[in-house]
Amino acid sequence: MKLTKTTVNRLTAGLLTGAVNGLFGGGGGMVAVPLLKNMLGYDEKRSHATAILIIAPICAASAIVYIINGYFSAEVVIPAAVGSVIGGLLGALALGKLPVLLVNITFIAVMLAAGLRLLF
Repeated sequence: MKLTKTTVNRLTAGLLTGAVNGLFGGGGGMVAVPLLKNMLGYDEKRSHATAILIIAPICAASAIVYIINGYFSAEVVIPAAVGSVIGGLLGALALGKLPVLLVNITFIAVMLAAGLRLLF
């Protein structure tokens, strides 16, 4: 693989996304979307869709480490996983139908709510 500026940017975006997701157990998508949009020049919907595809294997890798280290509770994980799969399918379908402005506003609102929740 030739190390062009684009390749370096992609690797950097992946490293940052993976580090955030691994460190905090989530949140990689919150980092991936702006990186894909601003660093790599993807349009809004493509950034969100690509972030989902990036996060899936990152979550799987992080989950393996968490399971190995004993940070796992089946009574929490199984229902949450089922809900997440259903929500993910519904969200992916909605992304294709919603206007870009609404997607942006919703994403910003979720990021702000998550940040405020962490503060208080």
